[in-house]
Amino acid sequence: MKVRPLSLLLALAFSSPLVAADPVKPFNGKDLSGWETKPGKGTNKWTTALASVDPANEKLLQARGFGIGFADGLALVNLAAKHGDSVDLYTTQKFGNCRIELEVMVPKGSNSGIYVMGEYEVQVFDSFGKAKMEPSDMGAIYGAAVPSVNASKAPGQWQRFVIEWQAPRFDAAGKKIANAKFLKVELNGQLLHKDLEMPGPTPSGVTGKEAPEGPIMFQGDHGPVAYRNIVITPM
Repeated sequence: MKVRPLSLLLALAFSSPLVAADPVKPFNGKDLSGWETKPGKGTNKWTTALASVDPANEKLLQARGFGIGFADGLALVNLAAKHGDSVDLYTTQKFGNCRIELEVMVPKGSNSGIYVMGEYEVQVFDSFGKAKMEPSDMGAIYGAAVPSVNASKAPGQWQRFVIEWQAPRFDAAGKKIANAKFLKVELNGQLLHKDLEMPGPTPSGVTGKEAPEGPIMFQGDHGPVAYRNIVITPM
């Protein structure tokens, strides 16, 4: 058996891609255990149920089948009726480098966001059919980067995000030595962003500060939205 020098092994370790750990499912498919609400002006209108567009109002969601179970499509559903009606929801567990996979449903005209580490927002918005995308449209890094393509489905349909994330790095004294980066953002199988460096957080996060780890937050104070099949794989 050939033994490699320690220096070579260290070089290989530092040059290799991020290695995935076991996937985490922060939503248990039953209730809001493992989630906290961010204080806000609204009241918590998140629940767990099957989500669909309200047939009486295409701008709202309805919740059905309470307690059926994760395997049957149960989702985290925000039953807000308007802007400011509910609050943001985030995981008690924190993550650094990770891959985030989830499905989201947004009704007509609604607005939400996926906050990686609780601080960097991937915009969720009804942008279906829009010709010219802006930094506030579906899949944008809010206020920072426009998506390369409009991959949005019609409102009321489930849409799938895949986000590969590299957390900011800090030295032993807590000084940041490397910016965070969206390695990849995909929506419905189409690439929106690649190797996008983030010099700082986007607005309205959990703390407004950068750290080595943070929760996953779903914006709930801007309108109705639903999330399901949430899988986070630490890297």
